[in-house]
Amino acid sequence: MTEWDSARHRVRRFRAIVGVVAISLVIFGGVAGAVLLLNTPGRTVERAEEAKQQAAKESVARAERRMKTFTNAWERGKWDVAGQYTDSPGSAASLLASMHRNLAPRPFSIEVGRPTASSSTRSERKSGAKAYVVPFTVRMKVPRVGTYTYESKARIVQTAARDVVHFEPSMVHPALKVGQTLAVARMSTRGSILDRTGDVLAAATLVGEVDANGRGTSGLEKRYDKQLAGSGSGSAYLIAITDRETGRAVRPLRTPDAKLGKDVHTTIDPDVQRAAANALGGVTTPAALVALKPSTGDILAVANEPAGYNRAFIGEYPPGSTFKVITSAALLRAGLSPSDVLECPRYEWVYGWRFTNQNEFVLPEGSTFRDAFAHSCNTAFVGARDKLDDRALARTAAAFGIGGVWDTGASTYDGSVPVNTDVLDRSAAMIGQGRDLASPLVMASVAGTVKNGKFVQPRLVPEAVRHPYQAPESLDPNVVTDLRSMMRSVVTDGAGEALRGLPGRPHAKTGTAEYGNASPRRTHAWMIGYQEDSDLAWAVLLEDGGSGGSDAGPIAAAFLKNLTGKGPS
Repeated sequence: MTEWDSARHRVRRFRAIVGVVAISLVIFGGVAGAVLLLNTPGRTVERAEEAKQQAAKESVARAERRMKTFTNAWERGKWDVAGQYTDSPGSAASLLASMHRNLAPRPFSIEVGRPTASSSTRSERKSGAKAYVVPFTVRMKVPRVGTYTYESKARIVQTAARDVVHFEPSMVHPALKVGQTLAVARMSTRGSILDRTGDVLAAATLVGEVDANGRGTSGLEKRYDKQLAGSGSGSAYLIAITDRETGRAVRPLRTPDAKLGKDVHTTIDPDVQRAAANALGGVTTPAALVALKPSTGDILAVANEPAGYNRAFIGEYPPGSTFKVITSAALLRAGLSPSDVLECPRYEWVYGWRFTNQNEFVLPEGSTFRDAFAHSCNTAFVGARDKLDDRALARTAAAFGIGGVWDTGASTYDGSVPVNTDVLDRSAAMIGQGRDLASPLVMASVAGTVKNGKFVQPRLVPEAVRHPYQAPESLDPNVVTDLRSMMRSVVTDGAGEALRGLPGRPHAKTGTAEYGNASPRRTHAWMIGYQEDSDLAWAVLLEDGGSGGSDAGPIAAAFLKNLTGKGPS
């Protein structure tokens, strides 16, 4: 073999060895790759996710099965059995039995929908429980009433031990509350005026009257008579929410065969309304209290004493020193600072007309604008009259919505602050006298505007509001900041001491407004304010009631104390 042949042989042998090694690597590498592929983190995660999805499907199926066992027992009239599937067996069985005894529905069926996951409570999370919401539809035919279908939902709680249906009356029917059931009752087909929770408003509020023929004659009953009356008249047998203890029908439910009027939904908050009514419970002079939610304008409470005349909405009164909130906004816009000196003498004379303070008080020399506001010094404000022109107060009042046409869903007097005609007219207007007029609703809105930072028109029946009034301009943010600080000073250092120490950091302004020509002059007592820690503003008026701080103040304090721990919803 030549050297050339020997070299060629070595090359062929080397290529063969390399080929075998390469094939081996491919073969064994493929096996290793397959092994690795079976055990990659991605595949493990994928399997875990599949297991998780399968567990979720099984939980949904469990929730659906539990719901169906409950509704099957309910359909068959096995109340005690149905109750055992809930977390309150006795209460559930009792309500189901009560409802069916009263309605005697035949036929009766329940269609269960698809469960969806629900957020768990803290205790459920600690125990590892899961929760699902299951929608369902109830169909029935009730003697004397006809067919009725409604939708509701139940909450299923799954634990390691068992799956239970969480029982509450609103699960049986969405409109039911504790202590209520469904029954057939002969009721008026007229719609109801409801509060923000869907309950019927008490007749003692602003609701109005209905005559013997079922027609609204005053208040909201008159304004919405056509809507409330609907196409029907008189009375009929209806399914009604009924008090279990007294058997009294609370309100009817709408069914396909019933010709009911349409309910009117208001913004009244029952807790705030109750607090307002109770605060006026002991007054011996005509009075009004209005509360609203500054961020939305929702009117939360309207109380009038005595009832019958809605002075809270349509009363026209001089606002007195509560108007100093608006005057102060104008002065702040004109460049006056809360810390600037603004003397408070015993008298201030304007063209032979003497202005004075209640009981002719004075403040020490060097007192400030803030002091004058907090103690409600008339002479200091009248003395600042030349800092404003004749249009300044009207223009500033417009930023608070005063003088516009409000579309609240109810009849209201929206206030009036005319352009001043001379220095004397302007001097009186500076302290809320002269031709300045407002209702308690307007003055509650003034306090709410300071709280909110801008005017939001009040509203009572949102569905009826078509053109809410927009103020032509907004307050400067720096002006708002100063007003808030000054209104807090009224409580901490000034005439609003009746609110001192109350929770919620109340801000306020007192007012004593002269009216009539008697000597000595008669006065209305005012206090307006808002809570820093909640979305609430309010106004109190006592007709012929003396002093804002000493007479209206305690009523405002009682109102806020009544609300402690509740607050507007």
